[in-house]
Amino acid sequence: MGAERKLETFPMDEKKPSFFARLNEITVGPLPLPLYVVLAAIIYAASVYNQLPPDMIGGFAVIMIIGMLLGDLGMKIPILKDIGGPAILALLVPSTLVFFDLINPSATEAVTTLMKTSNFLYLYISVLVAGSILGMNRKVLIQGFTRMFIPLVLGTLAAVAAGIGVGLLFGYEIKHTFFYIIVPIIGGGIGEGILPLSLAYAQISGGAAESFVSQMIPAAVIGNIVAVVCAGLMMRLGEKKPELTGNGVLVKSAEGDQISQDTSINKPVDFSLMGAGLLIACSFFIFGSFAHLFLGIPGPVLMIVGATLVKVFQMMPAKMEQGAYHLYKFVSTSLTWPLMVGLGMLYIPLEDVVKIVTPAYVIVCMSVVIAMVATGYFVGKFMKMHPVDAAIVTGCHSGLGGTGDVAILSASNRMSLMPFAQVATRLGGASTVILATILMKIFS
Repeated sequence: MGAERKLETFPMDEKKPSFFARLNEITVGPLPLPLYVVLAAIIYAASVYNQLPPDMIGGFAVIMIIGMLLGDLGMKIPILKDIGGPAILALLVPSTLVFFDLINPSATEAVTTLMKTSNFLYLYISVLVAGSILGMNRKVLIQGFTRMFIPLVLGTLAAVAAGIGVGLLFGYEIKHTFFYIIVPIIGGGIGEGILPLSLAYAQISGGAAESFVSQMIPAAVIGNIVAVVCAGLMMRLGEKKPELTGNGVLVKSAEGDQISQDTSINKPVDFSLMGAGLLIACSFFIFGSFAHLFLGIPGPVLMIVGATLVKVFQMMPAKMEQGAYHLYKFVSTSLTWPLMVGLGMLYIPLEDVVKIVTPAYVIVCMSVVIAMVATGYFVGKFMKMHPVDAAIVTGCHSGLGGTGDVAILSASNRMSLMPFAQVATRLGGASTVILATILMKIFS
């Protein structure tokens, strides 16, 4: 009996995890490290021996293997992870590799085919715009916009005035400051703002879209970093003076914001509906391009307007909204950092970026964001909103889209403000894109 009890107490089948099993627990993005290394070796070897397919297959392989690594590092490196690190690394590291001629020509050719010939960039924009707007809670869309309208508008005007004023002090032309520094910061991010803007600017001026992307991205990245720092400072202000903050509640009322985040999109993924969502996204883009012939407004802008009107007036069946939203979540989750790699390789010449970013340039960017946050604080206080929370939400208007919202709200420990941050980012950004393209058309 004693021996039997001893055997039961110390079972022989208990084993420590093997070295390989422990290694599999280390991941690069969603991939286990050993699998990532094998896939990276295959892709690298194929590029070295010129066997990498010079099409979408090869292009996706290159940008995804690099994007997964840089996105993962950006989310893990201290400090950098709190200031939009994945976007910063995914854009600047490939640009640096190209500058020092460290990327194989066959890999560059495959990425060029994917990004330019196959227009993956346009497809990404279409899916992002259609899915993000159609997937938003309509109540949040309408009520949130109503509540944030005044601080958002006044904050935008203050940001524009501050940016132009500081820009003039440092010798920047008003037109350049507005279109290439201020608008990229408050345009709603890279996917929702800068990319549609670059297409619109190119359509109006006749230039190449990539040249506009390289001019605008530095301002957006710097603006996001400043917005994150401001959010952290606002959080500390709220800790020192609790009467100034609702700790994640925007409006001063017993019932709070009375906005539920539950929507019809919170359902299991239906792959057939995602297919319908892809068709809807492509159709919105085609609609924008077609309507441009009659209205003269750039197609990407009309795409945003069309999606917003369809959502507000409930013209799209809920199941179709669900499909468009789930496709958006898949694309934004899986392909954002790879897309940034493609942009960094092809659209961000490092020497041009270095020429743009000067101490004066950084100060102008800082003035835009600080003016935005300060206006949100004081206007929110006047409108019986919690000033700290109003300032943080308004500051999201100067972040890197959805990524910026997460970074800003994480830095301030106020993720409950996400619906309002989405309103500030998406509607504020869309309004900025529309206004900027109209003004560009007038003054070009």
